[in-house]
Amino acid sequence: MADDKKHAEIDAALVRQLAEILNETDLTEVEVERGELRIRVAREITMHAAPVQYAAAPAPAAAPAAAAAAPVSMPSDPATIVARAGEEVKSPMVGTAYLQASPEAPAFVQPGDKVKKGQTLLIVEAMKTMNPIQAPRDGVVAEILVGDAQPVEFGEPLVLLEA
Repeated sequence: MADDKKHAEIDAALVRQLAEILNETDLTEVEVERGELRIRVAREITMHAAPVQYAAAPAPAAAPAAAAAAPVSMPSDPATIVARAGEEVKSPMVGTAYLQASPEAPAFVQPGDKVKKGQTLLIVEAMKTMNPIQAPRDGVVAEILVGDAQPVEFGEPLVLLEA
């Protein structure tokens, strides 16, 4: 019983340390494994947090025009939101997205392509492992939301599928 209490105290301290690491860095998750003990701490980043951070930051004298233009790029227009209606295929991991198997190869898919469930849409490389991201259902690729060789976060939308 005393052993269990000791492990719980160690775990709490480790969780606090991992949370501090997340707060001090741009990481969205961190995982530690010690023997049979495995702890993963993650945080969710929302799209609404970024504009607030930028608005609070002091800007140079020439920046007010650029700051005023920034909200225009956000999808606040209802027509834009409707145009992006569909199912987002999200990244299951942190890594780098690649739109083709090699630099010389054609892209796995293009906007407008019909895809079948299980068809590879792109790959996400994580820790030197290439992970195919497959279509969750039959559909049409409405939009590819990431660029080739772009870093991606866990849960980040990669491809937009329509029926």
